[in-house]
Parts: sequence; structure tokens; C-alpha cells
Amino acid sequence: MDGWVRVVGVVAAVGFVGIAAFQAAIAAGAPLGRAAWGGTHVRLPQRLRVASAVAVVFWIVAALVVLARAGFDASPVPFSASRWATWILVVLLPIGAVMNAASRSPWERFLWAPIALVLGVLCLALALEG
Repeated sequence: MDGWVRVVGVVAAVGFVGIAAFQAAIAAGAPLGRAAWGGTHVRLPQRLRVASAVAVVFWIVAALVVLARAGFDASPVPFSASRWATWILVVLLPIGAVMNAASRSPWERFLWAPIALVLGVLCLALALEG
């Protein structure tokens, strides 16, 4: 893999881990709920905390997928699986960006929507490589 592909993979993985850390914080009860799940709660109710805990797993897997796609052997995701999984991220992230852009929460509109869009572009670059 070219050096730029590895950099893109690391940047995307860092983004996904950052989202996972945020989701873990709100799942644990941090008062950051205005920046997630529509922004209607300061502290998430139990059902949304569970959803955030599930999201932590999803975003960690996403980080491992892009690392594998970028050629890092340390990821437990097989390279062959990372090919199709990266394309799944290419589809899901712009959908997430649109959903965040449509939210009433300014945090979702002005922070999470652009982050999802940038991560989608990074995943597209990885998906198109090789």
C-alpha cells in the first residue's frame, strides 16, 4: 500500500475511535446528550445508553476495518472482509451525515454531520484504492 493510503486509514481510524469514545462517555452517563440522538436529553435515558454502547462496538469495528483496508496487519479484520466492509461505511456515513444535518441539535448539525461526511470521503478513498 502507498504511504498516503496508510495515512488515510489512520486518520479515519482515529475519527472512528473518537466517535466511539464519545459514545462510551454518553453511555456511561456523561451530560453530553444534547450532542447525540436528536439532542433532546442532557443525560441519555437507559434505552439510548444501550444504543450508545452498541454504537461503541460498531465504531471500534469501523476503525479496525479501515486499518485493515489500509494494510495494517495489526487489525484482526481480514483484508478481504475489509474490502466490502469499507464500502458499507461509504454508504452508511453519508446517510448519517444527512440525518445529523436534519437534526434539531446544533451539535449534530455542525459537528457530527461534517465529521460523518469527512469520514465517508476517507472511506471512499480507501475503498477505491487497489
